[in-house]
Amino acid sequence: MLNGAAECISLQPGSVAFRQGDDCRGLYLVIAGDFLRKTDRLNTRVTLGSARAGDIIELASALSGTRHTYTLSAIGEGTLLLLPMRALHSAFDEYPPLRMRLLQELAREVSRAYLTCCLTRVMPARRQRSGEGNNETAAS
Repeated sequence: MLNGAAECISLQPGSVAFRQGDDCRGLYLVIAGDFLRKTDRLNTRVTLGSARAGDIIELASALSGTRHTYTLSAIGEGTLLLLPMRALHSAFDEYPPLRMRLLQELAREVSRAYLTCCLTRVMPARRQRSGEGNNETAAS
């Protein structure tokens, strides 16, 4: 069911796969290439990170049927596989555990993002403190 509905999308460098605020068309999977995720939050452009082959894109939007939460652009040539929303929901109806598996993956994704966020806040503070200690030692 999903194989028959899947669409392959080829993108050139700088091309936008989807924009923040657009309706989500389905679940995306990066087949090849590198992509950049950017969002506008509180009048500030924020780079969320990259997406590479094997990454599932916009899982939360696909599961909730909402709008895209960020803009996805191709860094180089790339290919995405799109599982359209209609086919995805038909698959959920036919095989309910699929939705649960994807929700579990979303939970892991949120957990990884939270851990990364925590580490990037703690690591610079530790480096700064250790650097200050070295300067005091050198001055003594």
